[in-house]
Amino acid sequence: MGRRKGRDINGWLIVDKPAGVTSTAVVAKVRWALDAKKAGHAGTLDPDATGVLAVALGEATKTVPIVTDALKCYDFTVIWGAETTTDDASGEVVRRADARPDRAAIEAALPAFTGEIMQVPPAFSAVKVEGERAYDLAREGVEMELAARPLWVESLTLLEVAEGSARFEMVCGKGGYVRSIARDLGRALGCLGHVAHLRRTWSGPFDATEGVDFDRVDREAQDWLQTQLKPLETGLSDLPMLRATPEGAVRIRNGNPGQVTGGAEWGELVWVSDPAGPVCIGRYQGGMVQPERVFNL
Repeated sequence: MGRRKGRDINGWLIVDKPAGVTSTAVVAKVRWALDAKKAGHAGTLDPDATGVLAVALGEATKTVPIVTDALKCYDFTVIWGAETTTDDASGEVVRRADARPDRAAIEAALPAFTGEIMQVPPAFSAVKVEGERAYDLAREGVEMELAARPLWVESLTLLEVAEGSARFEMVCGKGGYVRSIARDLGRALGCLGHVAHLRRTWSGPFDATEGVDFDRVDREAQDWLQTQLKPLETGLSDLPMLRATPEGAVRIRNGNPGQVTGGAEWGELVWVSDPAGPVCIGRYQGGMVQPERVFNL
């Protein structure tokens, strides 16, 4: 007897991820609860982090790179005085410092962490090192030098200062590690630091206020969960939308360049729709779109 493949469901379910659950486990639970054939997510959250985890279902998985590339917002607290193996509270303390920064010192340090910066990911991260995940090597005690990589930080704002800690909000692009910001900020201030609480409040077009509590994914009926789905095109809100002509839609659905109405910059990434719904993501070429990902709806 063959394995059941699941149902063809297309759209997004926004989950408010709790602490103590991996992003992969959330996706697996959503896929099981909705009996979906295909599922993925737009941007991993650390197991101890909470907040927006956008789960793509079916053809929406083709829009994941668009949402992953979008800006994201994090609310996090840094504890001063200790650096840990994981750069958060789950790790072992490896260094301590007695210094504690005041508000003026913290605010003076923030400009160095905004704009285009170079960031070394935490040792416990999903970055690949010679084909292996860094966190697997770190758990085995392997010492490694992870390469710095560019990160766009739109803003880094100090929200609160408390005794021995500070709370921040950061808006950044793809591939940002809040734990690295906490570590490097602590080093720059001479006091060391690690993340204590981390919450992603929004990710691209998706906001934590519209997220389904994870325990409801387990508890609610499939029909109710389906009413919480957002359309596939919600993940495309950052791209210009063009309309395919009837003949253009046929050509695009067959993987060929097709005629569209509306305009964009030559070579710009756009999405194309027709009366039946989203048709593709592709590149605009002067009245035509060259499809890159075609939606089979």
